[in-house]
Amino acid sequence: MKSILEGRPGLAAVIDQVAEVTGYLWQKGWAERNGGNITVNVTEFMDGECQAMPAIAPARQIGMVLPMLRGKYFYCKGTGKRMRDLARDPMANGSIVRICDDCASYEIIADQPVAPTSELPTHLALQNHLLETGSVYKATLHTHPIELVAMSHIQRFLRPGEMTRVLWSMIPETLAFAPLGIGIVPYALPSSVKLAQDTLEQIKTHDVVLWEKHGTVAVGTDIMDAFDQTDVLCKAANIYMCARNFGSEPDGMTEADMKEIQEVFQLPTSRPV
Repeated sequence: MKSILEGRPGLAAVIDQVAEVTGYLWQKGWAERNGGNITVNVTEFMDGECQAMPAIAPARQIGMVLPMLRGKYFYCKGTGKRMRDLARDPMANGSIVRICDDCASYEIIADQPVAPTSELPTHLALQNHLLETGSVYKATLHTHPIELVAMSHIQRFLRPGEMTRVLWSMIPETLAFAPLGIGIVPYALPSSVKLAQDTLEQIKTHDVVLWEKHGTVAVGTDIMDAFDQTDVLCKAANIYMCARNFGSEPDGMTEADMKEIQEVFQLPTSRPV
Protein backbone atom coordinates (compact mmCIF):
# COMPACT_ATOMS: atom_id res chain seq x y z
CA MET A 1 0.00 0.00 0.00
CA LYS A 2 1.30 3.44 -0.95
CA SER A 3 2.17 5.67 2.01
CA ILE A 4 0.85 9.21 2.23
CA LEU A 5 4.48 10.26 2.73
CA GLU A 6 5.46 9.27 -0.81
CA GLY A 7 5.98 12.31 -3.01
CA ARG A 8 5.50 14.69 -0.07
CA PRO A 9 8.99 15.56 1.20
CA GLY A 10 7.75 18.23 3.64
CA LEU A 11 5.41 15.81 5.37
CA ALA A 12 8.04 13.07 5.34
CA ALA A 13 10.52 15.44 7.03
CA VAL A 14 8.04 16.19 9.81
CA ILE A 15 7.41 12.50 10.42
CA ASP A 16 11.16 11.77 10.35
CA GLN A 17 11.64 14.40 13.06
CA VAL A 18 8.87 12.81 15.13
CA ALA A 19 10.71 9.49 14.85
CA GLU A 20 13.97 11.14 15.95
CA VAL A 21 12.38 12.75 19.01
CA THR A 22 10.60 9.57 20.10
CA GLY A 23 13.97 7.83 20.05
CA TYR A 24 15.30 10.48 22.44
CA LEU A 25 12.29 10.04 24.74
CA TRP A 26 12.93 6.31 24.98
CA GLN A 27 16.67 6.76 25.55
CA LYS A 28 16.04 9.22 28.37
CA GLY A 29 13.64 6.85 30.11
CA TRP A 30 10.74 9.25 29.65
CA ALA A 31 8.61 6.81 27.67
CA GLU A 32 8.13 3.53 29.50
CA ARG A 33 5.98 0.96 27.68
CA ASN A 34 3.39 3.02 25.72
CA GLY A 35 3.81 6.16 27.85
CA GLY A 36 3.61 9.60 26.26
CA ASN A 37 1.94 11.11 23.21
CA ILE A 38 2.64 13.36 20.24
CA THR A 39 0.38 15.40 17.97
CA VAL A 40 1.58 17.60 15.09
CA ASN A 41 -0.49 19.86 12.84
CA VAL A 42 0.37 18.77 9.27
CA THR A 43 -2.43 20.62 7.45
CA GLU A 44 0.00 22.66 5.36
CA PHE A 45 1.24 19.49 3.65
CA MET A 46 -2.19 18.18 2.67
CA ASP A 47 -2.73 18.64 -1.07
CA GLY A 48 -5.92 18.01 -3.03
CA GLU A 49 -5.24 14.28 -3.26
CA CYS A 50 -4.93 14.06 0.53
CA GLN A 51 -8.08 16.06 1.05
CA ALA A 52 -9.98 13.62 -1.18
CA MET A 53 -8.80 10.58 0.76
CA PRO A 54 -11.68 8.65 2.33
CA ALA A 55 -11.70 7.68 5.99
CA ILE A 56 -10.24 4.24 6.67
CA ALA A 57 -11.97 3.82 10.04
CA PRO A 58 -15.26 5.00 11.55
CA ALA A 59 -15.31 8.59 12.83
CA ARG A 60 -14.71 9.00 16.56
CA GLN A 61 -15.88 11.68 18.97
CA ILE A 62 -13.33 14.05 20.53
CA GLY A 63 -15.46 14.86 23.59
CA MET A 64 -15.60 18.60 22.95
CA VAL A 65 -16.30 21.03 20.12
CA LEU A 66 -13.15 22.65 18.70
CA PRO A 67 -14.22 25.15 16.01
CA MET A 68 -10.73 26.15 14.87
CA LEU A 69 -9.90 22.56 13.86
CA ARG A 70 -12.52 22.03 11.17
CA GLY A 71 -10.86 20.33 8.20
CA LYS A 72 -7.42 20.34 9.83
CA TYR A 73 -5.03 17.36 9.71
CA PHE A 74 -2.82 15.97 12.47
CA TYR A 75 -0.24 13.25 12.86
CA CYS A 76 -1.02 11.43 16.13
CA LYS A 77 0.81 8.71 18.01
CA GLY A 78 -1.34 5.60 18.28
CA THR A 79 -2.95 4.48 21.51
CA GLY A 80 -1.06 1.64 23.16
CA LYS A 81 1.95 2.18 20.88
CA ARG A 82 5.49 2.35 22.21
CA MET A 83 7.76 5.31 21.52
CA ARG A 84 10.65 2.95 20.76
CA ASP A 85 8.54 1.32 18.04
CA LEU A 86 7.37 4.67 16.71
CA ALA A 87 11.03 5.73 16.37
CA ARG A 88 11.55 2.76 14.06
CA ASP A 89 8.28 2.99 12.08
CA PRO A 90 6.20 6.11 12.78
CA MET A 91 3.44 5.40 10.26
CA ALA A 92 2.79 1.92 11.67
CA ASN A 93 2.55 3.32 15.20
CA GLY A 94 0.64 6.48 14.47
CA SER A 95 -1.77 7.87 11.89
CA ILE A 96 -2.94 11.02 10.17
CA VAL A 97 -6.40 12.17 11.14
CA ARG A 98 -8.79 14.75 9.70
CA ILE A 99 -11.15 16.77 11.92
CA CYS A 100 -14.73 16.45 10.66
CA ASP A 101 -17.06 19.31 9.76
CA ASP A 102 -18.84 19.07 13.11
CA CYS A 103 -15.56 20.06 14.83
CA ALA A 104 -16.35 17.40 17.43
CA SER A 105 -15.13 14.22 15.75
CA TYR A 106 -12.23 12.98 13.65
CA GLU A 107 -11.51 10.30 11.07
CA ILE A 108 -8.30 8.46 10.18
CA ILE A 109 -7.13 8.85 6.57
CA ALA A 110 -3.61 7.33 6.50
CA ASP A 111 -1.64 5.11 6.48
CA GLN A 112 -3.30 2.48 8.67
CA PRO A 113 -6.35 2.57 10.99
CA VAL A 114 -4.21 3.17 14.08
CA ALA A 115 -6.44 4.76 16.72
CA PRO A 116 -4.89 7.92 18.21
CA THR A 117 -3.92 8.36 21.84
CA SER A 118 -6.66 8.39 24.47
CA GLU A 119 -5.28 11.78 25.53
CA LEU A 120 -6.19 13.25 22.13
CA PRO A 121 -8.76 15.67 23.68
CA THR A 122 -5.97 17.45 25.55
CA HIS A 123 -3.76 17.63 22.48
CA LEU A 124 -6.52 18.87 20.20
CA ALA A 125 -7.74 21.43 22.75
CA LEU A 126 -4.22 22.83 22.78
CA GLN A 127 -4.07 22.80 18.98
CA ASN A 128 -7.41 24.64 18.83
CA HIS A 129 -6.04 27.30 21.19
CA LEU A 130 -2.86 27.69 19.13
CA LEU A 131 -4.84 28.30 15.95
CA GLU A 132 -7.27 30.59 17.73
CA THR A 133 -4.44 32.82 18.96
CA GLY A 134 -2.51 32.79 15.68
CA SER A 135 0.40 30.94 17.26
CA VAL A 136 3.32 29.58 15.24
CA TYR A 137 3.34 26.47 17.44
CA LYS A 138 2.22 23.27 15.69
CA ALA A 139 3.39 20.40 17.88
CA THR A 140 2.29 19.08 21.27
CA LEU A 141 4.29 16.64 23.35
CA HIS A 142 3.27 14.69 26.44
CA THR A 143 5.97 12.65 28.13
CA HIS A 144 7.10 11.43 31.58
CA PRO A 145 10.35 13.23 32.56
CA ILE A 146 11.57 11.42 35.65
CA GLU A 147 12.95 14.34 37.70
CA LEU A 148 10.02 16.68 37.04
CA VAL A 149 7.45 14.04 37.92
CA ALA A 150 9.42 13.23 41.08
CA MET A 151 9.32 16.88 42.15
CA SER A 152 5.53 16.88 41.73
CA HIS A 153 5.28 14.35 44.58
CA ILE A 154 6.49 17.03 47.01
CA GLN A 155 3.83 19.48 48.18
CA ARG A 156 6.24 22.39 48.36
CA PHE A 157 6.73 22.33 44.60
CA LEU A 158 3.01 22.35 43.89
CA ARG A 159 2.66 25.85 45.34
CA PRO A 160 2.23 28.49 42.61
CA GLY A 161 5.56 29.59 41.21
CA GLU A 162 7.74 27.54 43.57
CA MET A 163 8.94 24.91 41.12
CA THR A 164 9.58 27.55 38.46
CA ARG A 165 11.66 29.62 40.90
CA VAL A 166 13.80 26.65 41.92
CA LEU A 167 14.34 25.44 38.35
CA TRP A 168 15.22 28.91 37.07
CA SER A 169 17.79 29.29 39.85
CA MET A 170 19.74 26.15 38.98
CA ILE A 171 21.44 27.35 35.78
CA PRO A 172 21.13 30.58 33.74
CA GLU A 173 20.08 28.77 30.56
CA THR A 174 16.88 27.51 32.19
CA LEU A 175 15.59 31.05 32.67
CA ALA A 176 16.82 32.05 29.20
CA PHE A 177 15.22 29.15 27.34
CA ALA A 178 12.12 28.70 29.51
CA PRO A 179 11.33 32.29 30.55
CA LEU A 180 7.68 31.51 31.31
CA GLY A 181 8.51 28.59 33.57
CA ILE A 182 6.41 25.54 34.38
CA GLY A 183 2.69 25.48 35.18
CA ILE A 184 1.18 22.94 37.56
CA VAL A 185 -2.06 21.03 36.95
CA PRO A 186 -3.34 19.18 40.04
CA TYR A 187 -3.84 15.47 39.58
CA ALA A 188 -6.76 14.60 37.31
CA LEU A 189 -7.82 11.41 35.57
CA PRO A 190 -5.66 10.81 32.48
CA SER A 191 -7.51 11.41 29.19
CA SER A 192 -10.29 13.34 30.96
CA VAL A 193 -11.86 16.52 29.59
CA LYS A 194 -11.04 18.24 32.91
CA LEU A 195 -7.35 17.48 32.40
CA ALA A 196 -7.56 18.98 28.91
CA GLN A 197 -9.26 22.14 30.18
CA ASP A 198 -6.83 22.63 33.07
CA THR A 199 -3.84 22.08 30.78
CA LEU A 200 -5.12 24.65 28.31
CA GLU A 201 -5.36 27.29 31.04
CA GLN A 202 -1.79 26.67 32.20
CA ILE A 203 -0.17 26.55 28.75
CA LYS A 204 -1.46 30.07 28.06
CA THR A 205 1.07 31.47 30.53
CA HIS A 206 3.84 28.86 30.79
CA ASP A 207 6.42 27.14 28.58
CA VAL A 208 5.64 23.65 29.88
CA VAL A 209 2.78 22.21 31.95
CA LEU A 210 3.36 19.55 34.60
CA TRP A 211 0.56 17.13 35.40
CA GLU A 212 0.94 16.28 39.09
CA LYS A 213 2.33 12.75 39.61
CA HIS A 214 2.04 12.04 35.87
CA GLY A 215 4.07 13.92 33.26
CA THR A 216 4.51 17.07 31.21
CA VAL A 217 2.90 18.74 28.21
CA ALA A 218 4.77 21.16 25.96
CA VAL A 219 4.04 22.94 22.70
CA GLY A 220 6.53 24.08 20.07
CA THR A 221 7.04 25.24 16.51
CA ASP A 222 7.82 21.61 15.78
CA ILE A 223 8.19 18.48 17.88
CA MET A 224 11.92 19.06 18.45
CA ASP A 225 11.17 22.48 19.87
CA ALA A 226 8.58 21.00 22.25
CA PHE A 227 11.14 18.38 23.30
CA ASP A 228 13.79 21.05 23.93
CA GLN A 229 11.46 23.04 26.20
CA THR A 230 10.88 19.94 28.32
CA ASP A 231 14.54 18.92 28.28
CA VAL A 232 15.73 22.32 29.53
CA LEU A 233 13.46 22.17 32.59
CA CYS A 234 14.26 18.53 33.29
CA LYS A 235 17.99 19.31 33.20
CA ALA A 236 17.45 21.97 35.88
CA ALA A 237 15.50 19.46 37.98
CA ASN A 238 18.36 16.98 37.61
CA ILE A 239 20.88 19.59 38.78
CA TYR A 240 18.67 20.36 41.78
CA MET A 241 18.48 16.69 42.75
CA CYS A 242 22.22 16.16 42.29
CA ALA A 243 22.94 19.15 44.55
CA ARG A 244 20.44 17.85 47.14
CA ASN A 245 22.35 14.57 47.20
CA PHE A 246 25.24 16.44 48.81
CA GLY A 247 23.04 16.77 51.89
CA SER A 248 21.67 20.30 51.86
CA GLU A 249 19.27 22.54 49.98
CA PRO A 250 21.02 24.12 46.94
CA ASP A 251 21.54 27.88 47.16
CA GLY A 252 20.65 28.52 43.53
CA MET A 253 20.98 31.90 41.85
CA THR A 254 19.62 34.82 43.82
CA GLU A 255 16.53 36.80 42.84
CA ALA A 256 18.88 39.62 41.81
CA ASP A 257 20.86 37.24 39.58
CA MET A 258 17.70 36.08 37.83
CA LYS A 259 16.32 39.60 37.46
CA GLU A 260 19.56 40.64 35.78
CA ILE A 261 19.25 37.80 33.25
CA GLN A 262 15.65 38.78 32.48
CA GLU A 263 16.61 42.40 31.91
CA VAL A 264 19.82 41.84 29.92
CA PHE A 265 18.27 39.28 27.59
CA GLN A 266 14.87 41.05 27.48
CA LEU A 267 13.06 37.81 28.22
CA PRO A 268 9.31 37.65 27.54
CA THR A 269 6.84 37.67 30.38
CA SER A 270 3.95 36.34 28.26
CA ARG A 271 3.66 33.60 25.65
CA PRO A 272 4.63 34.82 22.15
CA VAL A 273 2.64 33.82 19.05
